[in-house]
Amino acid sequence: MTQALDLAKALIAVPSVTPAHGEVFDVLEAALKAQGFEVERFVTGEAPDGPVENLLATRGDDNGPHFAFAGHLDVVPPGDGWASDAFNPEIRGDLLHGRGAVDMKGSIAAFTAAAHRMRDHTGRVTLIITGDEEGPATYGTVALIERMQERGLKPGLCLVGEPTSAHRLGDTIKIGRRGSVNIWIDVAGTQGHVAYPHLADNPIPALIRILAAIDAIVLDEGTDWFQPSNIEVTTVDVGNPATNVIPAKASARLSIRFNDKQTGAALVERIMAIAAAENPRATVTARISGEAFLTPPGDLSTLVSDAIQAVTGLAPELSTTGGTSDARFLSRLCPTVEFGLPNATMHKLDEAVALDDLAALTEIYATILSRVFDSQPLKSSSVIGGAIA
Repeated sequence: MTQALDLAKALIAVPSVTPAHGEVFDVLEAALKAQGFEVERFVTGEAPDGPVENLLATRGDDNGPHFAFAGHLDVVPPGDGWASDAFNPEIRGDLLHGRGAVDMKGSIAAFTAAAHRMRDHTGRVTLIITGDEEGPATYGTVALIERMQERGLKPGLCLVGEPTSAHRLGDTIKIGRRGSVNIWIDVAGTQGHVAYPHLADNPIPALIRILAAIDAIVLDEGTDWFQPSNIEVTTVDVGNPATNVIPAKASARLSIRFNDKQTGAALVERIMAIAAAENPRATVTARISGEAFLTPPGDLSTLVSDAIQAVTGLAPELSTTGGTSDARFLSRLCPTVEFGLPNATMHKLDEAVALDDLAALTEIYATILSRVFDSQPLKSSSVIGGAIA
């Protein structure tokens, strides 16, 4: 517990609002090198989504299982109103407060402490740590995966330390996530005086028709593991300060969260077709943040579930709810699940981790590692929505 707590405090003490770089990686690198890890750090990418710093650490050889842990050192901005400095780790009662305590410096500290207890093992342990998960994620985990492929590092199983627990540590494991795409719709018109509509072209009615057609879509009814896909209109903008002017443009933005019955590209094409049918002058642009993925229940989820139950007595729920995470990229590499601390305070003021939870998480991670390296290599499950491992 002391090692996990000390490292968590040291990581929290370094302000690392996304994209993280520099000193916070120094702290983790020192802790990992002390355990015999080979640590590589590299910076990649250009503005506006870069540059981004990443860390890849590996220990052991290829004469046994290869287990990977993934996480991020960047955090969201703390905001105003904290009871104490967000980057001054403070223990009050049985809680450690500080930005990143839960999401997810605490989990990284716990896994590092757990790995310390497995110094002698046959096989390989790898940490995949980015400085840009809370941001665009363009040059983060994707770049780390590319570097691993260049080096011939291919884990058999991967655990992401995101804060997945809902009410108590160990109650939830994420075995998949829905995909995400943001879409911008712009309808051009012709500006004019409202008293002379025949000399203008109002884009707002066309945008309303487009949004009505989109709102009528039922994408699917969900699957055994996923809730139904949904389309949400997140903003409608005209920006017209005048009462007597027909505007020249009207815009809207959509956010679509979708299950493995859909693909990002197909959804974008569908929205483009609707917009074009309603108004040929409409333009559609999109950014696909990630595709849906599912690691079916199997060896990996059983391994993590059994370790949780051994330490906490809980039988965790297997879930695919919530937002996106870097597991959407890692699932292309090998079977991937997510498990970490309770998420009640993530991204909130006075973010905090219970000291008992930090200790128990370290024990769970240590149990997972012990069972991986004390047994035969686990049989990998196929991955739906990503590559087959």
